[in-house]
Amino acid sequence: MAKKVRKTKEYRKPQQFAQAPNAPRGMNMGPGKVQSTSHENSSNPMLLISVGLIMCAALFAYYHLLTMVQMQDLSDSLAMPDQRIFGYTVSDIEALRGAMDEDAVGQLNYLHKTAGFLFPMFTAVFSMLLFIRWIPHRQTRWLAWVAPLGFAAIDIWENFAIDALFTGDLSEGAVVLASILTTIRWALLIITAGLVVGLGAIRANRALKAKMLAIREGTA
Repeated sequence: MAKKVRKTKEYRKPQQFAQAPNAPRGMNMGPGKVQSTSHENSSNPMLLISVGLIMCAALFAYYHLLTMVQMQDLSDSLAMPDQRIFGYTVSDIEALRGAMDEDAVGQLNYLHKTAGFLFPMFTAVFSMLLFIRWIPHRQTRWLAWVAPLGFAAIDIWENFAIDALFTGDLSEGAVVLASILTTIRWALLIITAGLVVGLGAIRANRALKAKMLAIREGTA
């Protein structure tokens, strides 16, 4: 009589299982892939800031180099108060009031409410975001923020002050206030632009030195 053989189930160890064919390929990505994704994510804010600064430059060209220059066609070739970097006097405003009709004054007021508002706001926002990325020290960053914040506040205040010069009676105090605001506004804009360009030049110089050092080490 044949001896009965007891059958036993075979259990394979977990190590014996091959990787599931439907496993996502992302699980096999090495450390280099993860670092690359992280680098791309960190560069996205800088790309947005760069686009914003380009838009600020375009707004500056549109507002100061195009529309404000075209306004001279409505004022007998007299420059608008916004363009007079070193200020203006009561006689300058009286000459403008005599040369500009109601439509011209309305056009100037419209420019102040549109491009004259967007330009300082965008300049302040994107400059401050850039300083956050490029200035690591908090106290230094706060000092750098003074220029764009002050520029935006003074610029908007100046728009209202200039519009007031073309309505009602003209007073010397109102002209002096608007003239001072115009000069301060231009000074703060120049400082802000200088900070952006200066910081960009410093970072570009550092990147160039690091690249040259890497090339020397690679050829050594």
